[in-house]
Amino acid sequence: MTKRFQVVGIGNAMVDVLAHAEDAFLAENGVEKGIMQLIDRARGVELYSRIGPAQEMSGGSAANTIAGIAHLGGRTAYVGKVKDDQLGAIFAHDLRAQGAVYETPMAPSDHPDETGRCIVLVTPDGERSMNTYLGVTEFLEPADIDVAMMADAEWIFLEGYRFDGPMSHEAFEKAIGACKAGGGKVSITLSDPFCIDRHRAAFAAMLRDDVDLLFANRAEMLSMYETDDLDAALARAAAEIGIVVCTDSENGAHVLSGGQRWHVPAVPTQIVDATGAGDLFAGGFLWGIAEGHDLETCARMGNIAASEVISHLGARAEADLGALFRQHGVL
Repeated sequence: MTKRFQVVGIGNAMVDVLAHAEDAFLAENGVEKGIMQLIDRARGVELYSRIGPAQEMSGGSAANTIAGIAHLGGRTAYVGKVKDDQLGAIFAHDLRAQGAVYETPMAPSDHPDETGRCIVLVTPDGERSMNTYLGVTEFLEPADIDVAMMADAEWIFLEGYRFDGPMSHEAFEKAIGACKAGGGKVSITLSDPFCIDRHRAAFAAMLRDDVDLLFANRAEMLSMYETDDLDAALARAAAEIGIVVCTDSENGAHVLSGGQRWHVPAVPTQIVDATGAGDLFAGGFLWGIAEGHDLETCARMGNIAASEVISHLGARAEADLGALFRQHGVL
């Protein structure tokens, strides 16, 4: 029986505030380059007041992945919390406009926190430094997880950043239990080395017990397995997880499954803004696997989607990904 959803994502529902900045600006304002830092509302207001012209667009790691799948025509849904405020309305509209189902109850307009936002400072080298005020999305709770939706998904896709929320682990457990009970599979992205440092034991337990498909980049893979040897980290991951996918920037992607390993070269492009590269890679890969393509083809789709999103500002696809897949001969 065909399930209603191919992929349901659970993550931090964020609006990205994108601005260009020089390295000197990062240094002057205490922003650590190339990583995600959690900030409070006051710091967010202060930083926002200092940046130059900015573009506001819906983001959130798993939401970007789900938007990519929806863009490709996949049957998909998203779970993440926003507030009944201006940025919350923007987020909900943008995701639904892509064709994704988004039904998570909004936090009421009198909630003391606001819709989460991520101030993304893009330096001339295309690197992004993210300053994240989680706002209401931090308070996603088990009650926000629709058991019937999870049971009706072929895959769920969990965002590692969500481990920072106080009730996230319980919410994930509920989602995983419902998905598995319905015969579905679990995928996760590790999201960030610092996120792994904060929650290593919880990640390790989930990877060992629940995860069927792991997405990580090189830095995250090395952090997770506390080694500086990528091959060793990949081997350890593959020993406990059915499918392991590791992206490595311009070096492409590595896929390990069933004792086999593939290396899939990156698709060369001019990097304008690296935001969303991993998110869209996961979107292309998950769409491919849901549509029945082999793992090497899925990785090629991921690389094509990633190369499209880094060629412009913002973390959502602008070109027709399906057309690009056909152009590259993977469809």
